[in-house]
Formats: sequence, structure tokens, C-alpha cells
Amino acid sequence: MSAIRTQQLPSGEMVPVLGQGTWGMGEAARHLTDEIAALRLGLDLGMTLIDTAEMYANGGSEKVVGEAIAGRRDDVFLVSKVLPSNATRHGTIRACERSLQRLGTDHLDLYLLHWRGGTPLSDTLAAFEELVQAGKIRYWGVSNFSVADMQELIRHPSGSTVATNQVLYNLTRRGVEYDLLPWSRAHHIPVIAYSPIEQGRMLNGPALREIASRHQATPAQVALAWLLRRDNLFVIPKASSVAHVRENRAAYDLALTEQDLAQLDRAFPPPTSAQPLEML
Repeated sequence: MSAIRTQQLPSGEMVPVLGQGTWGMGEAARHLTDEIAALRLGLDLGMTLIDTAEMYANGGSEKVVGEAIAGRRDDVFLVSKVLPSNATRHGTIRACERSLQRLGTDHLDLYLLHWRGGTPLSDTLAAFEELVQAGKIRYWGVSNFSVADMQELIRHPSGSTVATNQVLYNLTRRGVEYDLLPWSRAHHIPVIAYSPIEQGRMLNGPALREIASRHQATPAQVALAWLLRRDNLFVIPKASSVAHVRENRAAYDLALTEQDLAQLDRAFPPPTSAQPLEML
């Protein structure tokens, strides 16, 4: 098992490119033990980037993460998000403090605006800056921002300190390749890919199954390996069992061939023009 490659944030800090998502965790008490065990194993295997949000299970996901990282906070690069409905200057600060309480920590490594709402960006950015000054967050970023949104963002006085943009990106959602990924690379802003296997909906495709068979892998591992070969990108698959965590971790060591990549391009064609940013 090779060590997970790291990607540089604008600050210079290095973070593993393969992390752990938590969308769907914390929704049922009967799954709690398995979810905690999965997250802890992921940390053991080097997947130390953990992404959550106040929206997920109405804070339940953050509580699961808090239990999983108890006693291991220094091992984790911890990410959470504020809902746009809470993203006023004072609302963002209060939402962050609630997230910190659920997570059982005094700071987040990265705090994201979940998507754009009606609040002026300047108000949310002012709150982010205040949270940085207070030591409650180390970095801030955004999620579900298009190129136009990002261009507007970096025109703000503090917008240039944005750390990342988290967007929907997988084999079936390749629109960001046309404009957002090149723009982000040119501006040295890394991207986090969420729903990297489209919540499992893509996995019955014949191309994925055929390539997986050639590599003695699973279709999900092929889909993850396809993303993980890219630069300037973090990938955050969710796993609610230790077996699924091991499967995700093994995807990092799967090397796709040029034949594989060409077959995937035929099955999942890349964009040929700009497309509206997709969200789940």
C-alpha cells in the first residue's frame, strides 16, 4: 500500500488527496458504531481529510465525526460547512460555534459556505475573517461555486484567501472539466470532488464493469481511481463500513491504463462546451 499523495492548499499546507465524506451519516442510531469504526479506520489508513456539514442529518453527521475523532483531533484535517440560510455575518459565527460543539473541538481546519444564497458574499467573508482571527477556523472556502461565482468572489478584498471550492464531480458529471477545473488550476485554488461515485448510481455501467474486471477491482474503485489521477483535486468518498473504507483506500493504488481512460471517455464523454454547474 503506497502512501497517499498530498495536495497543497494556497497556504502551503499539504493535505491527503483521498479523504472521507460523511453525507448520510448520523441519520440512524443503529449505524452509529459502524460509522465511527469506518471513520477511525480511514484515519489509520491515511485518509485524514474528513468532510462534514451542519446540514447533514441536521448536525447528526458532525456528532458522528466528533465521536470518531475524539482523542485524535491532531490527526485530522477537519472540514465543515455553513448553510446559506445561516450565512449572515452573525449567523455564520453562531453556526460555526454550534458545529464546533457538535464536533467536540475548538477549531475547524476548513469552513465552507455550502452554496450561494441571498446573503451578500461580503457578509459571509467578514464572518470567515472574524472566525480566523478568533482561532475558530484556520481556512475558509466555498462549495458549489461556478466560475462566475469564483470570479466574483476573488474580487472581494479578502476573496483571494479562499482555500478551495467543493463541487459535484465524477464520471457522469464532467462539466467542470471545461472551465472550472482549468480556472481553478490557473488560480492555484484546489477543488474537492463530492459524490465521486454519484452515490452508486453509475456503477452498473458496462465500461466500468469491464475495466474493473481487467484490474480485479470494483467499479467504484475504477471511478475513484479515475478522479485520483488528477492534480489540484481532493476526493471525498463516503464509507459507512470498514470493508467499504478498505475498498476506497485500495482505489488509490489502482493505476488505470491509457486504454482504460479512452474507454471511459467513450462511455462518459468529456464536455465540449460550457455547462451550468451541477449540484446534488
